[in-house]
Amino acid sequence: MLDFAIFAVTFVIILVGAVLYLYPCSRRASGIPGPNPADETDGNLQDIVNKGSLHEFLVGLHQEFGPVASFWFGGRPVVSLGSVETLRQHINPNRTTDSFETMLKSLLGYQSGMGGGAIETMMRKRMYESAIDTSLKKNFPLILKLVEEVVAKWESFPEGQHTPLCAHMLGLAMKTVTQLVLGLRFHDDAKVLGFRKNHDAIWSEIGKGFLDGSLEKSSSRKSQYETALSDMEAQLLSVVQEMRTQQESGTFIDSLLQSNLTERQIMEDSMVFTLAGCVITANLCIWAVHFLSTSELVQEKLYQELDQVLGSDPITLEKIPQLRYCQQVLSETVRTAKLTPLAARLQEVEGKVDQHVIPKETLVIYAMGVILQDANTWKAPYRFDPDRFEEEAAQKSFSLLGFSGKQACPELRFAYTVASILLAALVPRLRLRRLEGQVMEVKSALVATPKDDAWVRVVRRS
Repeated sequence: MLDFAIFAVTFVIILVGAVLYLYPCSRRASGIPGPNPADETDGNLQDIVNKGSLHEFLVGLHQEFGPVASFWFGGRPVVSLGSVETLRQHINPNRTTDSFETMLKSLLGYQSGMGGGAIETMMRKRMYESAIDTSLKKNFPLILKLVEEVVAKWESFPEGQHTPLCAHMLGLAMKTVTQLVLGLRFHDDAKVLGFRKNHDAIWSEIGKGFLDGSLEKSSSRKSQYETALSDMEAQLLSVVQEMRTQQESGTFIDSLLQSNLTERQIMEDSMVFTLAGCVITANLCIWAVHFLSTSELVQEKLYQELDQVLGSDPITLEKIPQLRYCQQVLSETVRTAKLTPLAARLQEVEGKVDQHVIPKETLVIYAMGVILQDANTWKAPYRFDPDRFEEEAAQKSFSLLGFSGKQACPELRFAYTVASILLAALVPRLRLRRLEGQVMEVKSALVATPKDDAWVRVVRRS
């Protein structure tokens, strides 16, 4: 059930490898402290696998070697930064590319637009972000409708019934993103389920089949993966071609059709938004509802804000910025759950952090999961406390990390909007209760997800 949403441990390692493969990398040792390679060929790969995830490996790495540390991916050095201060110092003039998009596209074999100049790359990035914003504005009533369906369903449950949180939030995210990208042709649940089936096949192999070579050893698995990817690409291309002959529909694809991108480029951007948008939106909603269920005080404070700002009126796009406490709840959700524990940048020119020189063409990892729970930056870092974002210092640190403001990736900004709509509809009508004895373990990968499905109890407000 969660195969689509959950990134396997090896997925992040694959993404790192994809960037290292895509770009020529310096083979000079950086002189930055870190472990020796455990193996001449694989570097510290086995150490990462032994820890269970790259995030857990980085936690131990920075505990032992400090906020600037290095390790080896194969025969190449990788630098990891594990504090707000080191990120603030990092010199990275390459502001035109998105690390997630670059790695995901290289993994899927998409090269169009990745070798262009800085101006071309920046223009394509702006078109991508504008298309997301435009489709969100034009389809806001549709999102309200989809959220209302979920909340009404929960409201109809008998008192105390256990609600499968992950399954419902994943369904909401999948319906929202596919309809915003592909249009109302995906209002049929059967079509959405068919689309998701292809997602499952793609992500399951991205998570395990590429790193260990098992995909190449199984002709049936490889055929299933290639068929799913081909089917999804064909479906996206078909929609692109169909929309060229129709009136403006307000979808993501329709917005991109107003640009000078080729049909292939539009299909690739649609694939990236569909994959990333679904995963990030689903997991932000899952964790936000879960954390609310653990704190009646936070629920009540959010309820009061929603009543004051919205009253009995439905939420609007213009009202969302006024919900400051709701924003704090979502920001604290991202921080506490370590929703995005990793990011990466290629060092375009030689840089320096503290006394350490980072050679040109070195992959630099931002150990977000380490930084988001650094006691030097956050008071009581393991506590869910939205009030911490009332302080300007916390807001600035969060923005620097790329989780708020203009630095946030467009998929995360989209997820914040959907999650705000969900909480605005849910909290005034239902009280959320955590199931006693349930532990939500984090599965740390590129996007943090629950290890197993999560459950909540809903109680109607009197």
